Amino acid sequence: MTQATLDDFEKLLEESFSSGHSVADIVEGTVLRKEQDGYLISVRGAKTEAFLPIKEISSAEEASPLEIGDIKEFYVLKEEQDEEGMVLSLKRLAFAQAWAQLNDAKVQGDTILAKVVSVVKGGVLVDVADLKGFIPSSQLRTGTPFDGLLDQKIEVKVLEADPKKNKLILSQRQAVAEQRDQVVDNILAELQEDQIVKGEVVRIADFGAFVDINGIDGLLPISEISWQRIKHPSDVISLGETVEVKIIKIDHELKRISLSLKRMGEDPWQQIEGQFAEGQVITGTVNKVTGFGAFINIFPGVEALLPVSEMAEENVNPFNAYKVGDSVEVLIKKFTPQEHRIALSVKDINKTEEEVSTEE
Repeated sequence: MTQATLDDFEKLLEESFSSGHSVADIVEGTVLRKEQDGYLISVRGAKTEAFLPIKEISSAEEASPLEIGDIKEFYVLKEEQDEEGMVLSLKRLAFAQAWAQLNDAKVQGDTILAKVVSVVKGGVLVDVADLKGFIPSSQLRTGTPFDGLLDQKIEVKVLEADPKKNKLILSQRQAVAEQRDQVVDNILAELQEDQIVKGEVVRIADFGAFVDINGIDGLLPISEISWQRIKHPSDVISLGETVEVKIIKIDHELKRISLSLKRMGEDPWQQIEGQFAEGQVITGTVNKVTGFGAFINIFPGVEALLPVSEMAEENVNPFNAYKVGDSVEVLIKKFTPQEHRIALSVKDINKTEEEVSTEE
């Protein structure tokens, strides 16, 4: 064998070893033809045609089918062995690219779009470029997952993106907070107290609800939801509901707005002026019992106090004397609707009856 021949042989041998591709390599290939269960791909440097199974095609490719002659990059799922060609994947390539993009978004603090696909205990599952992510309840704008979020596309921030653990944690609350900081001044400048606005209920808590008003959250305290006593805001409103409210206060320094739902209707304390009078005996319903007395509903949205000292001549335990929902006959002892105060008495009813009986 001549030296030239030996050199050529060594060159070919070296090329044969260097042309191999390993699992997880990214290779360029040309679509040759479609088979029943996949595509045959020509990969430069490979001895045989590579195979792309249908199940390894990403959703993006499913929406735009592969064409013969297309040149694309592929992920090596299985190495070429003897006469067996490589097995390729577009799905794994899309995953790798998606993880890289998510990591970049986390580092740069970018906001991305995610589609809510499921409501689960403790949060919601979302789809981001074919990857499944999780938004904990604490990172939801609503603070509580609910079915109205399903199929919605929401803006989120990346908290954690770990492809090795297949762990993707996102935050809607951080994305909303950033947007709020950018637009709050402009929005507040357009609003004014006593203005009627529409908004979406985005969060409900024991103390009230938050309503999205043109991109910023306004507080609707529980005391401003209804003229009548309610146990919880969810008794009247629900997440995702659109409500019409009145702006009762704007704090430009703290960049906050306070809202009222009950003031959209007529004040019942104004309605009762002229309808009741001191000395009048009426029938009401017990709304609440406390150690110092009972609150009696005498008109829709109007509560009057029956002090424990006015329940009877002798000392009584108000919790034994009355239960919520009881119907009770009371005497109006003091009537000052302008101050939202009405004092009641039961023991004075007996006195009044005795005085009438004596006069007769």
